[in-house]
Amino acid sequence: MTVTITEVVLRDGLQDEPVVVGVADRIAIAEALADSGIRHIEAGSFVNPERVPQMAGADELATALPRAGEVRYSFLALNGRGVRRAVEAGAENVLVVASASGGHSRANAGRDVDAAIEDVARAVGENPATSFIAGVSTAFVCPFDGDVPADRLLSVAERFAAMGVRRIGLADTLGTATTDHVVRSLGAVRDALPDVELSLHLHNARGQALSTVDAAIDLGVVHFDSATDGYGGCPFAPGAHGNIATEDLVAHLHSRGIPTGVDETALATASELLERALARAVPAV
Repeated sequence: MTVTITEVVLRDGLQDEPVVVGVADRIAIAEALADSGIRHIEAGSFVNPERVPQMAGADELATALPRAGEVRYSFLALNGRGVRRAVEAGAENVLVVASASGGHSRANAGRDVDAAIEDVARAVGENPATSFIAGVSTAFVCPFDGDVPADRLLSVAERFAAMGVRRIGLADTLGTATTDHVVRSLGAVRDALPDVELSLHLHNARGQALSTVDAAIDLGVVHFDSATDGYGGCPFAPGAHGNIATEDLVAHLHSRGIPTGVDETALATASELLERALARAVPAV
């Protein structure tokens, strides 16, 4: 068994920082991460730059990143407009995201869950040549609505599956979900959608994320998101903590004898590059 890691620091990590890292620095970080052996990189998001200025320049970034080779770059979109912008910029892999909870959907996407999914579904249908993956935010716990029932999560996952999406990531957006909660909900979705690959996007408020990774592996999950240095958070989810750190995840998996394809020394070099880029970045306004 090999575990696949999607590195999300360029999107989830940077979106919650008080500075804007330039496109050239983001490209250099992406190249360093690729050099470490990471083969899936979430490079940015096509969202309103007035709401999330850290993600400005996604069009330029999508154009500049290499489209050949072993690395798959993906870009997040919250709505139909974001999907169309991503496709027009040449993004070959688009992550469409909706919240499982109404409170977070209204805060993050500006509309309720049903309206958000319907908008995204139309754009997905318009672009059959594009590769889509899906993500469910606040899959387990919402800062506004509290615990999210498994049947509510499943209803969102089923609607993504109906669009033809074959990989769906379930996000512990706050990082506060217990391992038992994640396992119960993950199991319910897995049982209902056996033909869909499920991945986990774990934030890490209480140091429980690695235990959750172990439990998820026991359920057959072999794809996890993480962020270099544990950066991350959601500007529209009060109390969201940083992501599980890629360094910690890789070291933990390697200690268990589970290969990832990632070189830990080269990953440390990418981390140093990230820190230098953040130090010289301009304030987000």
